[in-house]
Amino acid sequence: MYFCILFKKKDILTTENIEKAEQAIARAKQVVIVSHYNPDGDAVGASLALYHFFANRKIQVNIILPNDIPEFLEWMPAYNTIIIAQNNFKKADSIIKKADLLFFVDMNATHRSGAELEKILDEATAFKILIDHHPEPNIDCDIIYSSTKTSSTCELIYNFLFKYLNKKEELTLEIAECIYVGIMTDTGSFSYMCNNPNTFLILAELMKLKVDGEKIHRNVYDNYSIARIKLLGLLLCKRLTVLPEFATSYMYLTKKDMLQCNYKRGDTEGFVNYGLSMKIVKFTAFFIERDNRVRISFRSKGNFNVNNFAKKHFGGGGHRNASAAYYEDSLENTIAYFNQLLPLYAEELNS
Repeated sequence: MYFCILFKKKDILTTENIEKAEQAIARAKQVVIVSHYNPDGDAVGASLALYHFFANRKIQVNIILPNDIPEFLEWMPAYNTIIIAQNNFKKADSIIKKADLLFFVDMNATHRSGAELEKILDEATAFKILIDHHPEPNIDCDIIYSSTKTSSTCELIYNFLFKYLNKKEELTLEIAECIYVGIMTDTGSFSYMCNNPNTFLILAELMKLKVDGEKIHRNVYDNYSIARIKLLGLLLCKRLTVLPEFATSYMYLTKKDMLQCNYKRGDTEGFVNYGLSMKIVKFTAFFIERDNRVRISFRSKGNFNVNNFAKKHFGGGGHRNASAAYYEDSLENTIAYFNQLLPLYAEELNS
């Protein structure tokens, strides 16, 4: 299998790879798009943008996601076509094995799709294309289009389809809305990872198709459940700790907290960002108790690299200022371990 990583300029596709992509798309009869476990706005937006591109060409296309998408994304065009592997694994397995073109979007390793899908994806014989903005892509693919300096995978999807493949005439309102969602959510409503003129040039092109940015913002950020608001209130009132000596804060939720507030998947999306909203805080963490392990989200301001922190101490990873991990221990022990680590970074955090 041809393996290509563009080391010097990962955000630029070679002429050879553009031709390979065009040929793979031209001969494709069954396309499958996959993304990571706990899909967010960028993962769902990128997947649906590609879905509409191929569906408009009358090509058989399926999106397979490991588990359910958050409720506040269920308004997105064609979301109900998404196959959830957790709910219908045999169908997902069969579709992946029949695919002749397989896209990995917003994920840099197959294990991020969950243990059940990982082996199937690794063994898939389809032509494979990875489009992602996480560091260190590690999937054996025919084409890898990867850039850590880009706002979102959705921005890369736009570049891939409408810049490199030059299919601008096939950009529809539905595709534009999906791309807009990914860029908006992965930049925190354009508050980080968007100091790049290209991001706003793409947004301008989307607006030309009459994308309603205000409506999309309301659909995503003003479409939360009562449970989410109760959880947020509990989190900020009773589960927030600030450590000024380390310019750090952290929050946590127990399984009991979530049960009492009628938690549904996606209700905690974006909560970690509240920990950074204080002037003195440069680094924050959010711990969620799961069965036999703890889900951790890390965020930072400036130069503190939470990707390295998550990878070194918790076996996780992500981006420079946003990363995540799962840690197999109790909630109490995980938080204690986190606190033990902070003195090691005191000088860096207070510089």
